[in-house]
Amino acid sequence: MKSLRVLLPLAVLSLATAGLAQSDAQKSFDTLKTIAGDWEGPVSVTPPMPEMSGGSNLMHVSLRVTSRGHALVHEMQEAATPLDPKKYDHPLTMLYLNGDQLNLVHYCDAGNRPHMVARKSADGKTVEFDFADLSGGTEHGHMHHAVFTMIDADHHVEDWTYMTPGDKPIQAHFELHRAK
Repeated sequence: MKSLRVLLPLAVLSLATAGLAQSDAQKSFDTLKTIAGDWEGPVSVTPPMPEMSGGSNLMHVSLRVTSRGHALVHEMQEAATPLDPKKYDHPLTMLYLNGDQLNLVHYCDAGNRPHMVARKSADGKTVEFDFADLSGGTEHGHMHHAVFTMIDADHHVEDWTYMTPGDKPIQAHFELHRAK
């Protein structure tokens, strides 16, 4: 009987601890799901690329929760351009949980699919993804890093790092507000 009194609380504590281990990824995923909707804003690029920077180059980002809440679809394109995949860039990114790991797979116009994994957020408002692996070739470069920062219910920032052939980074910074 004494051993049961000792084992039962340990079992409950162990189940509670296991639940907490998954909660960091789940919390980050839940945070990202709060930004579902349509967003617009300017993009700035480092090193500067005139065709991709400035106020005249607004981006449109759509985030949609799907698959009964198990996935988040992220689509981006230049604002006010048609959905013509032969003429305009229109990358698609899927975010999802796999156990206690938050994953991102970016379906890129470079013809590859980088996979990134989120790291724990210290502030709960930033979700940062680090490169894990890649499907497809790198002859045109690949997306390598992504950071989502929640400002408030109507503003968030996205920072994406693209590695060109030769591993030279291009960083794109999106200042997004909810589209009305």
